[in-house]
Amino acid sequence: MRLIISKDMITAELLKNRAGFEEKIRKLIGRPILLIELDMFALPCGCAGITANMRGLEVDDLEVFEPQMLPLLKEMAGNLEVKPTVTFARLVPGSSIVASLNWRVLCSRCYPEFARGEGKTPRPDLYLLQFEKRK
Repeated sequence: MRLIISKDMITAELLKNRAGFEEKIRKLIGRPILLIELDMFALPCGCAGITANMRGLEVDDLEVFEPQMLPLLKEMAGNLEVKPTVTFARLVPGSSIVASLNWRVLCSRCYPEFARGEGKTPRPDLYLLQFEKRK
C-alpha cells in the first residue's frame, strides 16, 4: 500500500504546528511572541530541517525558559517528523534579538563546524539549545 500525501495535507500540518507552537511560546513567555513563518528546508550541502522565523523573542527568554522550551522544541520536531542533530536560535548580529529558531539535521560536512564549537554561543549569531554529539 502506498501512502499519498498531498500538498494540502502538508500545508495544513505546517499551519497547525505553526499556530500551536506560537501559542505555547506566548503562554510560556507571557507576552506577544510572533512566529512569522514556519519553513521546512533542504540545503545543497545535505542538511535539512525546520526554521521558525520569530519576532519578540530575546536571548534572555531562552536563558530563563530553556528548561520549559526544550520539550516544546522537541514536540515541534516530532510533529513534523524531523530528528534534529542541533536545535539553535539564530540571533540578529550584534543584538540579543532572536531572528529564528532552527531544527537541523546536519550533513557530514556541516557537523564538524557545530561539534568544534563550545558553550551556548559557539558563534556570535547562534545560541545552542540542543546538540546531539555523534558516538
